[in-house]
Amino acid sequence: MMRAVLAGVIIVISVWVLSSARTGVDITQRSVGQTPVTEYAIPGADGPVVVVAHGFAGSQQMMQGYALPLARAGYRVLAFEFLGHGRHPLPMSGDVTAIDGTTRLLMAQVAAVLDDIGPSHQPVALLGHSMATDILARVAATRSDVGPLVLISAFSQAIDARGPDALLLVTGAWEPGLRAFALEAAQMVDPAAVEGQTVREGTLARRAVIAPLSEHVSVLQSRVGRTEALAWLDQSYGRSSQVQILPTGWALMTLFLGLVLIFRPLAARLPERPSAPVSLVWWQVLNVVLVPAVLAPLTAVALDMSFLPVLVADHLMLHLLVFGGLQLAFLRYWRVPFGGFSMWAFAVLILWCAAFGFALDRYAANFWPTAERVWIIAVILVGAVPYMLADVVLCVQGPLWQRLACRMGFLASLILAVALDFEGLFFLIMIAPVMVLFYLIFGTVGRQAARISGPLAPGLALGLVLAWALGVSFPLFQV
Repeated sequence: MMRAVLAGVIIVISVWVLSSARTGVDITQRSVGQTPVTEYAIPGADGPVVVVAHGFAGSQQMMQGYALPLARAGYRVLAFEFLGHGRHPLPMSGDVTAIDGTTRLLMAQVAAVLDDIGPSHQPVALLGHSMATDILARVAATRSDVGPLVLISAFSQAIDARGPDALLLVTGAWEPGLRAFALEAAQMVDPAAVEGQTVREGTLARRAVIAPLSEHVSVLQSRVGRTEALAWLDQSYGRSSQVQILPTGWALMTLFLGLVLIFRPLAARLPERPSAPVSLVWWQVLNVVLVPAVLAPLTAVALDMSFLPVLVADHLMLHLLVFGGLQLAFLRYWRVPFGGFSMWAFAVLILWCAAFGFALDRYAANFWPTAERVWIIAVILVGAVPYMLADVVLCVQGPLWQRLACRMGFLASLILAVALDFEGLFFLIMIAPVMVLFYLIFGTVGRQAARISGPLAPGLALGLVLAWALGVSFPLFQV
């Protein structure tokens, strides 16, 4: 009971903080052509327009940390989704390595959003993260209606000693390469520039700031970064804002923690159908981890499947299928019991995952698929189900070292696949943090359900959720 009460208090406080960040802001949805656009503005806002763009594999929800405080300060904020990302129905296309390829298409998309704003007595500010920083820097160089820029985790060869004119670069403290680039960009204006110093020469103004305790994703919730962004825009437009930057990053973390904590009291009410503990000796664990870790990438790379319009998704489906299939074969050979199917456990897990997905989609990142992604999720499901079923069976009663070995084995197999085909599977590297988060959150609740009702139902439920998560995370791409 105390655990449920504590989880409830954590959830309520977290939602209150996240909702407070939205207080007074009207959030409306519209489209520019087929580009989804979300507008954030307080009633009667007449401040400058800020166009906000996300990074690779991101969505407009990921940029709320910056969009909401700017809107509460009176700016009119437009956040949109690039081709192939989030809820955009059209895929990315072109050569991602060439400026005249995908980059030009995304620049045209930004230009269309800017053109849709219409005449304005003030230039439009641009704010972007990661991939978007190069796109926005290039757009700024081609238009006279663009004003100050805020680029987060930036890298762009379009940034030089001639422009952009008013540029703030925010970088996470744990991004050493991008941190060095940000300082270099400031030193293009003044060779003596240091982090946290604003330097000027003629019309140029540069400032490179560091968001403490942040990496490439958490920098989007940094209070230091958001405070600096608001101050930079206020200075550029001659405005003064008194807006509290709320700790939404911590609120997101505690919300997800509360949702995980509250599942255990729910799982305790499931009908008991425990399976026998999986007692594997060290050589069995070695086989069930190493054999799939080697054969899965070798098989998937050799077959070189390429039919899904999502980057590396077809390889990942086959990789999961071979990895999980081999593990299931080992388990059946050793006569490890899977137990019976519990409909209650399956239903409770799916409902909990839906609640978690709703919170994730509302406050952090896109989690709901467009119609174009449904069949992609169905295909990934072919590999995700056997993989997660084997994972749950191996981890439900296994000691910590066994659980770590199983999960690290899969991550190592992804690294091996990238090493075998670096050019074709480079983006597979981005699956690793997604999988780690999946293990920590969904793996934890799945194991709690499996310890009471057996591993079969949780394995099937988590296979469905894994396919869903992978299907909505990566961009649609058309060659």
